[in-house]
Amino acid sequence: MDDYNSARKNAFERIKEASTSTKILMSFMMACFTGIMAQIIIPLPWTPVPITAQTFAVLCSGLFLGKKYGCLSQILYIVLGVAFIPWFGGMTGGLEIFLGSTCGFFIGFVIASYFIGAITEKYAKARSFTRMAIVIGIANFALIYIPGLAGLALWYNLTQGATLGIVDLLMMGLVPFIIGDIVKILGAASVSKVFLPKD
Repeated sequence: MDDYNSARKNAFERIKEASTSTKILMSFMMACFTGIMAQIIIPLPWTPVPITAQTFAVLCSGLFLGKKYGCLSQILYIVLGVAFIPWFGGMTGGLEIFLGSTCGFFIGFVIASYFIGAITEKYAKARSFTRMAIVIGIANFALIYIPGLAGLALWYNLTQGATLGIVDLLMMGLVPFIIGDIVKILGAASVSKVFLPKD
């Protein structure tokens, strides 16, 4: 057990102490992982927002790369997806997709990754399963969904010329995703428990 804890701590410290170029490369690799996970997709007939696995990658980016480079990984994911890599959900990309119904969620990815990374870096004891599940839950349901739902409501108003009621908005942008999000939150908290040092 001591060897495992020592190896886990050494790996975490090596990531923290890596050169800037190495950290940027790791951010790019995490952006690629986010893009790959975005292709695991379940479309829903009553909403333009699909179920995807990319949120798991977003949550893990802050865990492994910290606030600065975890956040950078999601910025790279967005910028490269807008520019020329079709790795948004369903192998799509471009500015039109970014500014569509999921624009607010993209913005939330950046915020959530920064938040998780900041907590992970500053509070070693928060890397336990229970505490990290709470942190990640806040990031997921507040920092991703608040801008996500706001963006969805704005998109609907601009494209449909109508205002979504609260119940309709929640049914389109939150309720169908709760169970899957809980699974992703618990999965990311498990990653923290297994791979991150607690001191």
